[in-house]
Amino acid sequence: MRDYLLTLCVTAAVTYLLTGPVRKFAIATGAMPEIRARDVHREPTPRLGGIAMFFGLCAGLLVADHLSNLNSVFELSNEPRALLSGAALIWIIGVLDDKFEIDALIKLGGQMIAAGVMVMQGLTILWIPVPGVGTVSLTSWQGTLLTVALVVITINAVNFVDGLDGLAAGMVCIAAAAFFLYSYRIWFGYMLEAAAPATLFTAILMGMCLGFLPHNMHPARIFMGDSGSMLIGLVLAAAAISVTGQVDMDALKLFEGGTREATHAALPVFIPLLLPLTIIAIPIADLVLAIVRRTWKGQSPFAADRGHLHHRLLEIGHSHSRAVLIMYFWSALIAFGVVAYSVHSASMWIVLLIVALSAVGLVLLLLPRFTPRAPRWAEAFVPPRYRRSRVRRQPQAAVSAAGPVETGFPEIEDELGEHTPVAAGVQGVHGVNGATAIGPRSRFPDRRKAGTRG
Repeated sequence: MRDYLLTLCVTAAVTYLLTGPVRKFAIATGAMPEIRARDVHREPTPRLGGIAMFFGLCAGLLVADHLSNLNSVFELSNEPRALLSGAALIWIIGVLDDKFEIDALIKLGGQMIAAGVMVMQGLTILWIPVPGVGTVSLTSWQGTLLTVALVVITINAVNFVDGLDGLAAGMVCIAAAAFFLYSYRIWFGYMLEAAAPATLFTAILMGMCLGFLPHNMHPARIFMGDSGSMLIGLVLAAAAISVTGQVDMDALKLFEGGTREATHAALPVFIPLLLPLTIIAIPIADLVLAIVRRTWKGQSPFAADRGHLHHRLLEIGHSHSRAVLIMYFWSALIAFGVVAYSVHSASMWIVLLIVALSAVGLVLLLLPRFTPRAPRWAEAFVPPRYRRSRVRRQPQAAVSAAGPVETGFPEIEDELGEHTPVAAGVQGVHGVNGATAIGPRSRFPDRRKAGTRG
């Protein structure tokens, strides 16, 4: 564990220290695209954060190669080299997209090629555990197709969820932590060396995300861009392929006895087979809903819009930071709940705890609908959002006599074209500060009015 923590810390430190220079490089090279209609931020922000994350990945692998307890991963397996090859290819494609915005089909082809490169070097699904049957070996073509599909789905799911400051990096870090606990238990609990590469990959992935998050939390100073989102998606998929598709579950001796006993015993093993999908259940749900929504409207599945889950959280009334924390909560609940159930599937307390936390999550989702208002005497002791608004709309005659009032927000006008003083906390007025929330699009028909480049 000490070596893993050292690898994680080195990866995080390298990523953190390089992000600042990378930001200056992105600004100098013009990797600051203008704000699009679907974007939440209000000021052009540099991309290319994936450059720092890639060098953090390289540093983590280099340090692990020189540690005595982790060096065996490189000697007994070719998976670290396969990961580095696929990561380098997908990273180059992402950098080009951040700078020149290449076509979506080209990116999809690059993702498939990167997955194929990893398959050619041995990082592929060899077998899958099936309850009541045991380990089912896959043919070369079956393993290749399943591996490529898992890599492409994971990369695009992470890319789709990268819409708020710190959202993608935080969710992937949570997923990597859950993967690390599961693979570490298989390696040291059952002494299976085949789980060592996945344990190393997840430790490095946590370091990449933790090192980048301080620069990416709201308000973000730099975005990871496709060079970062596709990179961490590929590393996450590689860890999933390694731990679920190459570890021989027969070595756990859970498939012994009759059919019923074998099925019940194999359930904790079969559930983690879906772990790559469950830990990114929210991004995948967002991906599926986006494809269905766009296809239903007659649009291309790759066409961008503002219907993602994080956009809907903002429209409900959540602030930027609270929307991100809610997504963190659900990701952690699903990921660690699945891992906990795979360890103690017979414990009813785990199921009850997951149900209770799910209820808490539902309350958090609907919190803006039931925002309480404190009484007058308690307003000094509660946050501003719980205070009653004291601003009253002036009569039209009084406003006309007083003349226009300078509020600092020229976009907020009444139907007669008069400026009306509006406080920042008035209900129904959102988006006056792009750093905290996004408002109704009807108030900003032209994004250039918000101070963007035009």
